Amino acid sequence: MRLLFCGTRGSTPAPGRAHLRYGGHTSCIAIGRGAGPPALLLDGGTGLAQLDEHLAGEPFAGSILLSHLHWDHTHGLPFFGSGAAPGHRVEVFIPEQGDDAEAVLARAFSPPHFPIEPQQLGNGWRFRMLPEGERDIEGYSVLALEIPHKGGRTFGFRVSDETTSLAYLPDHHPLALGPGPIGIGELHPNALALARDVDLLIHDAQYLVEELPELAPMGHSCGEYAVSLAEAAGAREVCLYHHAPRRTDDALDELAGRFTESAVPTRMAFDGLVLTLADADRAGVTSAGH
Repeated sequence: MRLLFCGTRGSTPAPGRAHLRYGGHTSCIAIGRGAGPPALLLDGGTGLAQLDEHLAGEPFAGSILLSHLHWDHTHGLPFFGSGAAPGHRVEVFIPEQGDDAEAVLARAFSPPHFPIEPQQLGNGWRFRMLPEGERDIEGYSVLALEIPHKGGRTFGFRVSDETTSLAYLPDHHPLALGPGPIGIGELHPNALALARDVDLLIHDAQYLVEELPELAPMGHSCGEYAVSLAEAAGAREVCLYHHAPRRTDDALDELAGRFTESAVPTRMAFDGLVLTLADADRAGVTSAGH
């Protein structure tokens, strides 16, 4: 399984000189096999448009799983050039809510807030409700479970192939269910099920642990929680994700320094990061990127 991190910020894009190394695009990860094109995308933030250059003008044929419908996870959809190229096929799955997935998604973009509606993205686009549970999507086993966040139904995902697995919890508010064993959030059953024995846990780390008392009601988590979840669930590695938009490159370097000796190996996500997952008997998680 090969992962391309197209966008790693949360809440809003973060352009500017202070964000060049980690990048400023919002949530999107592309999943493929080997050197082949990706067929499964996790979220459709502004990072989605960055996938166009990797597809080199070829149409995208695959599925997009939206963890929830906040702007920073949907605003890339109408700017996805490969999703409009001749021959495209784009299946968009949203957490089950209401009766019509396209109508629900239209609340995120449609006039007067945006020039077009989802149905105008292209003839090859389809919009579907995704219930909780496990199913096959694009040849991957996908487990979708609801996790606490703020302001709308939110799913975390576990994606597995024949040999490897990842868990994706980009927006997670575990303090909503209580302080948990170390005071920074409950290790609740759905989070543990998603992260159980995965090769890589990609997790919300928008806030510093010292910011939680003031900012936690906004619905996010911290790196220390991600590591504690990984340790409890047996995850092999953690990737801290959904960086605060005002967190500069230097500040993210300082954050990374907090986890150099953590209980579970921990890395920082950045735009352009490429990770290849291999099973435990081989190389584990290998990376590339600037």
